[in-house]
Order: sequence, then C-alpha cells, then structure tokens
Amino acid sequence: MTGVPASAPTPDPAPALDPGDRPAPGYEVLGHLARTGWLDVYDAWSEDRACRCVLKTVRPDRRDEAPLRGRLLREGRWLCAFTHPHLVRGYDVIRTPDALVVLETLTGETLAHLLHRLRRRPAATDVALLGVQLCSAIHYLHGRGLLHLDLKPSNVVVERGHAKVLDLSVARPPGPAPPGLGTPAHLSPEQARGGELSAAADVWGIGGTLYETAAGEPPFGRWTATGPDAVAGAGAGVGPSAGPGGRAGAAGGASARGTDTPYPDGPAPPLSARRRLPRALADAVDACLSPDPRRRPTVPELAAALGAVAHRP
Repeated sequence: MTGVPASAPTPDPAPALDPGDRPAPGYEVLGHLARTGWLDVYDAWSEDRACRCVLKTVRPDRRDEAPLRGRLLREGRWLCAFTHPHLVRGYDVIRTPDALVVLETLTGETLAHLLHRLRRRPAATDVALLGVQLCSAIHYLHGRGLLHLDLKPSNVVVERGHAKVLDLSVARPPGPAPPGLGTPAHLSPEQARGGELSAAADVWGIGGTLYETAAGEPPFGRWTATGPDAVAGAGAGVGPSAGPGGRAGAAGGASARGTDTPYPDGPAPPLSARRRLPRALADAVDACLSPDPRRRPTVPELAAALGAVAHRP
C-alpha cells in the first residue's frame, strides 16, 4: 500500500507549568488558566497573603523578547500602584527569575461569557449601571495619564452587578500610536488607522461594550482581523483574573489606512434598530460610536447621561 505516512503531532514548544510548581518564592501554581499569543495565566496560591491569586507571565518560548517582558512589567507596576473599585488590583511584580505579575483573583465571570450564557438581554437600567462603572474606571485611568485602548466584554469581569476592568497591556498615554493598536473587532476608527489617540478612543470602547451588552452583538456585527467572518456564537477565552470569557468578532469592512486590519465603512446601525430601549440610553451609546472623535461625549458627560437612566425610578 502506498501513501504518505501520517505526521506525528507537533509537540508544544512551550509547556505550561504544572500544579505544584513554584515560579517565584512564595507562589505555588494551582492550575493553568489560559495561554495567549505571548502570555501564560495561572491560578496560584500566595503564601504571604494566604489566599489564591492570578499569575501572568510571558510564555517560555517568548521570554527572550524584551518588549514583551517590558510590557508585562509595566502593566504590573500600574496595577499595583492604582486603587479603584472597578479596576482589577495588582499585588506584586517580580522581575526574576522570570517576569511575573500577581493579580487578585476575581470570582465573577467575564461580561463576554455572561452575555453568551444569559437567555435574556440585560435590563436597560443594568446596561446603564454597567456604563457608569466603566466610566468611573476609565475616568480614573485618564486622570493618571493613561488610555486603556482595549475595552471589550472579555476585559470586564462582573459579579453581582459589580464590574471590574482588566488588562492594561496596550494602555498608553494620549498621543500618536501605530495603526491597529488593540483588539481588531473593538478598535475605534482612529485606532484602526493610526495617529493621534485621545480619551475619545476609550469612549468608543465604552460605547461598543454597552452596545454589545444591550443588543447581543457588536456594533458592526461580527468581524475578524482578516475580513468578514460570520460567527455562530462567542468563543471561549479567559481573562487575566477570572474564569471563561467569550470573544466575538464581524461584518464586512474596508482595510484601515496603513494596516491590514479591516474596518467597517460608515457609522454603526443605531442601537434602537437592534432593541427597544429608553431613548436617553440608546442616544448615549450611539453618541459614543460617532466616527468623529470630536463628536463623542466626554467621559463625565457620558457618566451623567447613563447615571440618569440607571437611577431612574
């Protein structure tokens, strides 16, 4: 019989740590939570705090890439220095033997996973309250000279109505930025094309997250980094300090100038076309998604508009 023999499975070039391993003094791995393109995320035990925690570290096969190490350590320093009720808390930053960031364990679930699991879409007041909390966290970051630039349902953990924002790995001060910075399906127009970024980019992120929360799909449907790609439902992922989270991408789009990241042409469909909601809420979300950053509300203006809906009798 002739034919080409079946190839053996390609071994993982970077096996994850096993339960019981100690990547740094005082920390014991309990389990492997997730692997991204450059990170490993672990459930761990902190002997000093006598509690569980989350460890983020650069994957073993990419540890010789200095920019990734610097990116992780920078995020860790920020999260350890910041204190806000709607922002994940950092416990520790370890530089040797390998770069390691220690975060609090969050017991809720990512908003992406929650939206995928729920049979009914959240009430309008819950959408508005979520928006108020996101505005609070983003206002805090802006006050410290940072833009988040990656707000999306998989970077928000919710527990009993209390939201926390995750992941400052692409955060940076306002100013010029390369095209495509962030997650392709969640980029503001100015992030997609590159150039000057301001607080308005995060207002877009808040609006996109609220739109998906209210309507059940992103503003432009589901699209991916390589073009239109219809998706049946959210896929599984894991946030840096929470359990499973869904991600979704898609509808047709044109490539942004200077990058191969596709970007939908024209404004997003009005939220009211996807779901009946109080006009004040739908108008606030739509305003966040204006293609012109100058026409979006400021974070305080958005918080006030959403707060009026959230606290309506």
